[in-house]
Amino acid sequence: MPAPVIPPPITSRSCGVAASLLSDARTKGEVRVSIAPAGRIARPSTWFTWHEYLIRPGTRVLDFACGEGRHGLAAAARGASVVAVDRDGAALETGRELAETHGLTIDWRVVDLEGPWPALGTFDAVLMFNYLDRARMPQVLELVAPGGVLLMETYLVTQRQLGWGPSRDDHLLAPGELARLVAPLRVMHGREVLEPVDVERWRAVASIVAEQCAREPLPER
Repeated sequence: MPAPVIPPPITSRSCGVAASLLSDARTKGEVRVSIAPAGRIARPSTWFTWHEYLIRPGTRVLDFACGEGRHGLAAAARGASVVAVDRDGAALETGRELAETHGLTIDWRVVDLEGPWPALGTFDAVLMFNYLDRARMPQVLELVAPGGVLLMETYLVTQRQLGWGPSRDDHLLAPGELARLVAPLRVMHGREVLEPVDVERWRAVASIVAEQCAREPLPER
């Protein structure tokens, strides 16, 4: 397997609180593996870890299509107020048990993501990892409050060549597609990368942090 090729970050002029925090970020090079023994919280994605400085006590966070909620749990551990939604009730129950074991509070909600969504409100940070629904991306973007951010990461079409993971076109991103899907949010940082998951597996993913800029006030008449 060739060494991973990491393209330069996708950047653009940013605005708001998240943009000012980005300038203070430290680069973290360690690879995080999201496999954990029973009772231990799985490590979040490297992409989340790099940008966890955006999550602070009181930050309103939505972990969308959360599964067992490893990213919501990581956000709650940083003091965030977290809502975690998924259609898999069994996975949510596992997450709930993990939260109780570690003294974390999360609002777990069973939501049919392919049906009508209940009113969820808006959030300072929306986390969406390993999930893709192109048709409903505009609704996802509406969940990000002005000045808030979307942290999103999912598989690229290259993943098919690696012999595991999703294989359908509906679940795989084309190169350069993610930045288009999050428009008109302002891209703060992004990547398309081949990286190791463990000693035997690699994954091909696109990742992005994008901000919902606050609307300019209307001029006084």
